[in-house]
Amino acid sequence: MSDNSDKGYQKIDTYNVEAVNDIAKHYQQILGAIGENPNREGLLKTPERAAKALQYLTHGYDLNASEILKSAMFKEDYSQMVIVKDIEVYSLCEHHLLPFFGKAHIAYIPNGHIVGLSKIPRVVDVFARRLQVQERLTNEIRDCIQETLNPAGVAIVIECKHMCMSMRGIQKQNSVTTTSAFTGEFENDKTRSEFLRLITASLA
Repeated sequence: MSDNSDKGYQKIDTYNVEAVNDIAKHYQQILGAIGENPNREGLLKTPERAAKALQYLTHGYDLNASEILKSAMFKEDYSQMVIVKDIEVYSLCEHHLLPFFGKAHIAYIPNGHIVGLSKIPRVVDVFARRLQVQERLTNEIRDCIQETLNPAGVAIVIECKHMCMSMRGIQKQNSVTTTSAFTGEFENDKTRSEFLRLITASLA
């Protein structure tokens, strides 16, 4: 791995070779178990590729979301709502190891500190790049922002499509799951309604 310039944040450029080799062996066995020939040309490097992909898709376990926020906290006398919306979310459902993906909309009301805007999407990635359920993902992001920044309130809405619903089981391709979580001022109906209005409004 190579260090990113941001404290607490690492981008995976290289992989844990021992872990890749171990995971690849299991993928090779899985290929055989489903009736494939893991030694045919098209599949020779698939176990290694899949192992690296899985390591990347779960690299959030090695990151500290709170430290990412702390690396760009600034004292500022601003007490109005700050919203970052349409944050792309990609994660793996822990029940079937299939992807779910969509968008997150996050707001907080500063209470003496603001945070660099790029850090909020990075916090989303820290928790999304783990085996997840959408409900827990929503709460983990909310709690991290609330506990680290200590704002007057945090609001989050996540909308995702789940491949475990689209590709298998009920096979409903167009269904979308929405989860939300609120703290502080956003538990007030008026403030929450303003947040919901702003994340659905187009400023164009």
